[in-house]
Formats: sequence, C-alpha cells, structure tokens
Amino acid sequence: MKKIIIIGGGAAGMVAAIAAAKNGCHIDLFEKNEKLGKKIYITGKGRCNVTNASDMETMLSQVVTNRKFLYSAFYSFTNEDMMRLLEQCGCPLKVERGNRVFPVSDKSSDVISALQRELKRLNVSVHLKKEVKRLLTSSDPKLGTVCCGVQLVNGKEYHADAVIVATGGISYPSTGSTGDGYRFAKEVGHQITEQRPALVPLTVQETWVKELQGLSLRNVDVTIYSGKKKLYQEFGEMLFTHFGVSGPAVLSASSIVGKKLEKQLLTMQIDLKPALSEEQLDARILRDFDAAKNKQFKNALGGLYPAKLIPIIVRLTQISPDKPVNEISRQERQKIISITKKLSLTLTGVRDYNEAIITQGGINIKEINPTTMESKLVSGLYFVGEVLDLDALTGGYNLQIAWSTGYAAGNNIR
Repeated sequence: MKKIIIIGGGAAGMVAAIAAAKNGCHIDLFEKNEKLGKKIYITGKGRCNVTNASDMETMLSQVVTNRKFLYSAFYSFTNEDMMRLLEQCGCPLKVERGNRVFPVSDKSSDVISALQRELKRLNVSVHLKKEVKRLLTSSDPKLGTVCCGVQLVNGKEYHADAVIVATGGISYPSTGSTGDGYRFAKEVGHQITEQRPALVPLTVQETWVKELQGLSLRNVDVTIYSGKKKLYQEFGEMLFTHFGVSGPAVLSASSIVGKKLEKQLLTMQIDLKPALSEEQLDARILRDFDAAKNKQFKNALGGLYPAKLIPIIVRLTQISPDKPVNEISRQERQKIISITKKLSLTLTGVRDYNEAIITQGGINIKEINPTTMESKLVSGLYFVGEVLDLDALTGGYNLQIAWSTGYAAGNNIR
C-alpha cells in the first residue's frame, strides 16, 4: 500500500485525499488550522458556490490564466463528477442564476461535512493543527530528486511515497493561506510567477462613492477602458463600497485588469439601464417627467434610480435640484441620459489579499505535468489547486480548478 502525504485540507487537498484513498493508498493529511475547509466555509458569502453547471467548454472559457493546462484535469474530473460526489456524500445541490451550483441548504458547512464523511469512510488520517515546515527529498540515480516526506514545525518527520501540496495561495490569509506552498516549491527548485490579489474589489478616485456605500445594483452593464480601448465588459451585479466598487461583475474585472492598474488609471463606465436604448430612455424620462410635471427635479427621479443614487445623479448632471421638471430642456435631458448610460468612475487599483477571493500567479505550470499534477523537477511531488498559476472568473470556476487538479493528483498515484 502506497503512503501519501497531503499538505492542506482545503478543497483540492480533500478531493486529492478521496481520490488517492479510493485507489487503495494510505493517506496522512496535514492541516495547520483547527478544522478542514476553512476557506470553503467563507466562499459564496458562506453559501459555497461549489462549481458551475455549464458545459466543459464554457467552464474552460472562464479560466483566465493557463486555460490549456486544465483541459486534461477538467475532462478527467468534471463539474458533474464533483456534483455527483457531493450528492452521494449526502450534500444535495441546486443550480441558480448563471449556472452557479450551491448546496440546497445554502450552508457551506454542509459541503465540508460531506467531504469529511467521505474522508472518514475511506480511513484517511487527518492531522489538525499540524503545520509542515519543509519537504523532505532524497537523490535517486534513476529518478533524480525524489520527494520522500515532510518535516513538521515541531521537528517530527513523516515519510511517504508521494507528497501532494494543496496549501492554497495567499488570499484570505486569516484562513491559513500564507504562501507556504510557494516556499516549498522554491526550496526544491520551482519557479514562481508574480502573484497579485484577484477577484478583489477595486478602488476609485471619485469621493462620492462613499455616499453610495452599501448600494447594490443589479442588471447593470460594466465596461472598463484604457483610453478608448475596451478591456472588459460584463452584465450583472455590482456594489458600491466606501473605497470604490465590488460585486460579481467587478470582482471578475479585477482578474482581467489588475495588472494594468499597477501601471495606470482606468475608466469604468456603468450602464444603469442596459435594456434601454438612448431613445427609449429619453421616452421613459419624458413619461416620468410628465407624470411629475409639478415636481422639482430632485423629487422626480424615484422611478428611474435607487433613492441613494438620486443625489449623485442630480449633482453630476449639474441641473438645479429645485428646478421644476417641466422646465428641463432637451439638452439637460441629454445629460441625464449620458450619465445614466455611462456613469463614469476612475479606477485607481485593487484592494489587498485580505479581501481577495483568489491569488493570481503561482507555481509555473511549465514545470508541472498537466495530466497528473506531478512536478517535472522532483519525482513523487505534486502541486494542486490555487498554489498553481491558474485562476478563473467568479461563478464556481475556481473551486472546479481545485476539485479537478486535486483529483488528477490523487487519482494518478497508485
């Protein structure tokens, strides 16, 4: 029976353990936290967006970095395979808007419990509050450098036939993701690509966003430009914060434009009424104004905008808030239309790792076998999940990267 050590009890680590145990391996899983799945617990606002129910080509299209590397892993262990695993382990699932998959209970803890039950059933030895300090390696005349175990911070050594590193990135460091895997990889000769926070809120220059803190907008169109060049466009939901903008449409944008924002300011335009053309919007405004012809401008916009947004719209149009709507000119209406269709913000940067859902960058995938996740530099050493230079947009795709790469490693150690 092969002995396998897994470092990290998150999404990738648990699935790697399940796959390897099903192949008859003895598993020792080391987790430095007091419980498994600490990061899973907070994903999807505590609901856990397990995966996405789209076809695999759509799944791959949502991968931002190193998409081709994932073909083998994604097709070997698909979203359907993961959904089946969780349901068989007693966690029923449901599909919501955008094909996002959640537990029926809306509790991420149920996902973790289901995986824990399977680990227990398969006799996986789970060691909590056990932090790994370094990898143990030896030299083999045929294989070269071989990973043969780990040393814990307390000095104790554990030997194994293979080691799977599933330590995550450096996002949400409070969950234990403190970059250990990058250090392990570097110490045995791997290259690490530059890291940055991803799926993270964006900061803006305009101070008026503070007045909109907490306001969520649904069904808006978000476009980001560098000068006249369009870098990103997404329809969906966004949120104003005290420092800028967040929400699904914005978080995905950060993965595309984060690097650019390190060097320059960018412009974000929000179309508040994407379903209406400028002509249709003008007709709508005229109808609203006609129904409120004796009202002041500031009191005639309730049908068009959320209450919190009205003072900002009034200010940006530079139309007197007390002006009767029946005195508003065509030119002034054009200002209202322009701001509604292109509410502009100046993006200045991204928030830090404490607010980032994932880490962009990681272990160079050129040094990893895409079918097995084994290191090309060190035999018997595997890297899975967020520690690799792989990331995707929001919608369950990043967890699928963790599930699929974890399975690829666990299933290929026999």
